[in-house]
Amino acid sequence: MFKRLKEVVMPSRDSVLPGRSKKIPVSAKHYVLDTPMEGPFNAPYETAVFGLGCFWGAEKQFWQLPGVYTTAVGYAAGSTPNPSYEEVCSGRTAHNEVVLVVFDTTKISYRVLLKVFWESHNPTQGMRQGGDHGTQYRSGIYTYTEEQATQAKATQAEFQKVLTDTGLPTITTEVLPATQFYYAEDYHQQYLAKNPGGYCGLGGVGACLPEETTKQ
Repeated sequence: MFKRLKEVVMPSRDSVLPGRSKKIPVSAKHYVLDTPMEGPFNAPYETAVFGLGCFWGAEKQFWQLPGVYTTAVGYAAGSTPNPSYEEVCSGRTAHNEVVLVVFDTTKISYRVLLKVFWESHNPTQGMRQGGDHGTQYRSGIYTYTEEQATQAKATQAEFQKVLTDTGLPTITTEVLPATQFYYAEDYHQQYLAKNPGGYCGLGGVGACLPEETTKQ
């Protein structure tokens, strides 16, 4: 018998968990890329943050790209300072499971990252991704510059047209200015490299973001 999923709602700011003042420690070096896990990251490097479901598989999508300098998984777009994984999963921090991507702007563009983002998950499902259900699995793009915000919204419109033309529903992705990124516990970092047979619920809808056209 089909079981109806309980509606997921964001907690109000005055009801979130208190968190803690001390940040969660992580390894100094990326397990795969052997690059620093924490910044500062200066030019030509730029930072991007994406939420596209369980962050284990999402991170792997990005660390494999030529021009990506480092990646990390963590929590963003919520209210609880330095939350734990268990707290985020409780739905009482308002955080999303996200991937931080630091990329070399001379080797890869932000649009390429957006293309991977849109094509690697289903951005129409609200507070879930496949069988993963909760506030931490929502689709989100968290921008650091006006240019990132412009490109995120432009590609959303482009991808929506593709989805609409193929009979798929409306995108629910949130596009917001980036707030504090909190690193997840070290065992989550580069999880699928450390655990090759680990769970990965990532999957797209079979649609592609159109290639960027060169303006004359």
